[in-house]
Amino acid sequence: MTGTTLPLKILLHAPTAAAVARARSNAANLLKQPQSVEVRIAVNAEAVRAVLDTPDLAADGLTLVCPNTLARIGRAAPAPLTVLDEGAVLAIARMQAEGWRYIRA
Repeated sequence: MTGTTLPLKILLHAPTAAAVARARSNAANLLKQPQSVEVRIAVNAEAVRAVLDTPDLAADGLTLVCPNTLARIGRAAPAPLTVLDEGAVLAIARMQAEGWRYIRA
């Protein structure tokens, strides 16, 4: 095949604290691959509190946080975390429609 190969876009979904740990590990491993991979971690539900309470310098810049969960727990997400413009479930569905490959961590 000739020309530029588009990166594989992988969306890791973490709705629990345990899933956050798996997603962070998966993201780190994926980014070590020789082929071009774009990775994002979408967190909602109890995973939001876990991400806020245990920052990860390598993964936080890849992490998309559900604004609904933030509002429910009364917290804010500091940079480099990215707060989604819509709830995580809707954002995940939109990203899948845009070609992101969904993986539940």
